[in-house]
Amino acid sequence: MRQPMYWRDKRVFITGCNGFLGSWLTKELVATGAHVVGLVRDSIPKSNLVSFDVEDDITIVRGNLEDYFLLERTINEYDVDTVFHVAAQAIVGTANANPLSTFEANIKGTWNVLDACRRNPRVKRVLVASSDKAYGNHQQLPYKEDFALRGQHPYDVSKSCTDLLAATYYQTYGLPVCITRCANLFGGGDRNLSRLIPGTILSVLHGERPVLRSDGTSVRDYLYIKDATNAYMTLAEKMDDSTLHGHAFNFASESKLSVLDMTQHILRLMDREDLQPMIMNQGANEISRQYLCADKAKEVLSWTPSFTIEQGLKETIDWYREYSNMKLIKQLVS
Repeated sequence: MRQPMYWRDKRVFITGCNGFLGSWLTKELVATGAHVVGLVRDSIPKSNLVSFDVEDDITIVRGNLEDYFLLERTINEYDVDTVFHVAAQAIVGTANANPLSTFEANIKGTWNVLDACRRNPRVKRVLVASSDKAYGNHQQLPYKEDFALRGQHPYDVSKSCTDLLAATYYQTYGLPVCITRCANLFGGGDRNLSRLIPGTILSVLHGERPVLRSDGTSVRDYLYIKDATNAYMTLAEKMDDSTLHGHAFNFASESKLSVLDMTQHILRLMDREDLQPMIMNQGANEISRQYLCADKAKEVLSWTPSFTIEQGLKETIDWYREYSNMKLIKQLVS
């Protein structure tokens, strides 16, 4: 159960506040009365912060996670009490192509954030975004929080390290930290169009067949972005109970859908089942079956998703339909 007045006048620092998850968190925290300071690496035209109309309601710090002294200064000067560390290089293909930049952002960036928090006694809660990918490959399913972290490929390894670093700062220094491991997030505002759901939706809006680079059989779990935002804020509120510090929580809809099933689901909802996907079967370094058990979050935090996959997809399709129309209008007037 969420606390309606909890965030009023809280001072919150969000890394990656103009990213997909970060922007939704920013929007919700501003709406609930928090003073938000956001770390932004790149200026993105028409970012979610602009479309959500919250850019003028927050303090923006420009820089990157690799700059430790910037993080320390920000947390200190703005009297931050809550940190959501959700910034990361999150694209698997980019990580495979250039692992060093991914390791710099995801691993070094995490220890920088954690150490800056450790050195500031005003910080009362730190939430670190790990991932379901941190588990690596396990034969036993669904993945539970006590499973070993054994990522094998660059992005997965960076998240295993992120996770372990957060646990280390709790065990060694008593840092008030919790770790989130979310299923694949989806929703409006995800501008990484190489991902399955936005890529499929936009292909259909353009009257084109979706392209699946894998064979379509990989099974994944999905979580709508509004449920993810609610999960982060619920966990942060519950962290007033210090017995939760150091814990990791899975957040998922427990949907267990194959890539092909998800694609077909989108085609049905958009009434374009004639646009059958092109299956390229070119995927590499991917785990065939990966999904989460969210029982711990349900039992300990009283958190459950509010949206079914279908409800989330319908809202997502509507967002991209409007986004696509806006892009078309812009092209027509230019």
